[in-house]
Amino acid sequence: MSMSKYIMLHHGAGAREMWNIIEALIISKVPTKLRKLPRGAGIDVLDDGAVIPISDNEYLVLSVDSYTVNPIFFPGGNIGHLAVNGTINDLVVMGAEPKAFMDTIIVEEGFPLSDLEIIINSMLKALKNEGIALIGGDFKVMPKGSIDKVVITGVGIGITDKPIIDKDIKPGDKIIVTSPIAEHGAAILAAQLGLLDEVKNLRSDSRPLSRTLLPLIKKYKKYVHAARDPTRGGIAAVLNEWVRSSNFSITIHRDKVPIREDVKAFLEAMGIDPLSMASEGSAVLAVDGVVAEEFVKELRSRGEDYATIIGEVTKPDSEILRGRVLAITEIGGKIILEPKSVNLPRIC
Repeated sequence: MSMSKYIMLHHGAGAREMWNIIEALIISKVPTKLRKLPRGAGIDVLDDGAVIPISDNEYLVLSVDSYTVNPIFFPGGNIGHLAVNGTINDLVVMGAEPKAFMDTIIVEEGFPLSDLEIIINSMLKALKNEGIALIGGDFKVMPKGSIDKVVITGVGIGITDKPIIDKDIKPGDKIIVTSPIAEHGAAILAAQLGLLDEVKNLRSDSRPLSRTLLPLIKKYKKYVHAARDPTRGGIAAVLNEWVRSSNFSITIHRDKVPIREDVKAFLEAMGIDPLSMASEGSAVLAVDGVVAEEFVKELRSRGEDYATIIGEVTKPDSEILRGRVLAITEIGGKIILEPKSVNLPRIC
């Protein structure tokens, strides 16, 4: 693998460049036996969290993520709101019920105290609404110019009797998207470009999925073979991660992917593929075809009105499609779908 001598913005975009650098600098240097605990999951699968067995039928799920979003206040939320919801959703798509949260907050000298209070209040409100305990954290201040405003890291702790580890997809699984994609990415891009006054109806979808999605994951736990919230890299990155080390492929129909017209029009004008843009209140799942339609129907009954099946896992009919994602375009063409490194730093 060839890499540049310096870290570039695209190394953090959630696409192939990020996978490569993580593999080269971290994964390849950790002995196989130290990549997870027995019966658990860790960096051997690089899922949204780590799984640690705590009894014969119960698992602790840990998730950690840092949030550097710019602007820190955006339509639909702020960095604190995002940190809590993003951490909750990482646990939910692992099949875990969120129980506790920890944070680290690093603030630049000179940052307005009133703004920090708003951010922290939004974190506390989000945790209270979901009944999640705040059990610890850390707070530091950096000299002015050493950091841009504020960075927050969230650690989530959840419990499950059956973790969802994204290595069990199989032919016949249907690919389900729970709600419109690219909402968060479009809102942040418009904000960074100063276009929010000109482009209307763009708003981050930052929200927890614990009330709508988690009950169904629990109910259909034997049938949900993979689940992920498509943040950096969008659903294109998620689907490629699922198949890249398998003997299968995934076929999706672009015209079935839920996306609001305002978001689609804006991203098309920017020349950006919505499938590579971040969502913060959506999930993509691989669900056994036996129950997939029922799963979607129940999602909609719980308020996820846009939930839909967009494709399926297949046995490839040619070697070139093995470990690949095939997209059927709106006009019936077929293309290999690769995650694109969108030059949009500090999206989440």
